[in-house]
Amino acid sequence: MYLYFKALHIVFIVTWFAGLFYMPRLFIYNVEALEKPEEIKEALQQQFTIMMKRLWYGITWPSAVITLILGSTILFMGKWNTVLFEEEGRWLLIKLVFVIFLYGYHFSIQVILSQQVKGIFKYTSQQLRLWNEVATVFLIAIVMLVVVKQSISLVWGLVGLVLFIALLMGAIKIYKLLRGK
Repeated sequence: MYLYFKALHIVFIVTWFAGLFYMPRLFIYNVEALEKPEEIKEALQQQFTIMMKRLWYGITWPSAVITLILGSTILFMGKWNTVLFEEEGRWLLIKLVFVIFLYGYHFSIQVILSQQVKGIFKYTSQQLRLWNEVATVFLIAIVMLVVVKQSISLVWGLVGLVLFIALLMGAIKIYKLLRGK
């Protein structure tokens, strides 16, 4: 049974991340619709609102909840909770900290969605592009911890993550320059 729960956990992680990756894109499109003529802007924003609500409440939220339930089930069924604070469980403890921050990111997306549905646009499309990459950073950090476990040192893992973030930020700046031309 354990492996079935683990497989389902991975499936719902994938669907959750699909929502986390696509929601900020919809936010960006919604913000950029503000620059369109009034009738086009209104039609686009109505459509984006429908798309955002369906994605968020139909896929992303249920996937986040099921991921949490299955992850907790795996933690206790596999007796991982017994080694969480020991050397061989340190990778899992660090992973769980990243997961807590990932849920924080999830809730921040909820806040932005609620604002945009009300017609409140606090962020530019560029700021939302940067925010869109946060999920990617979490995904890489969590997957590396799960796959590599104790083989990676904390220092080299953090150095790699910082270098990846720097590379990502550079790519976003290059994209902004190219898009401006």
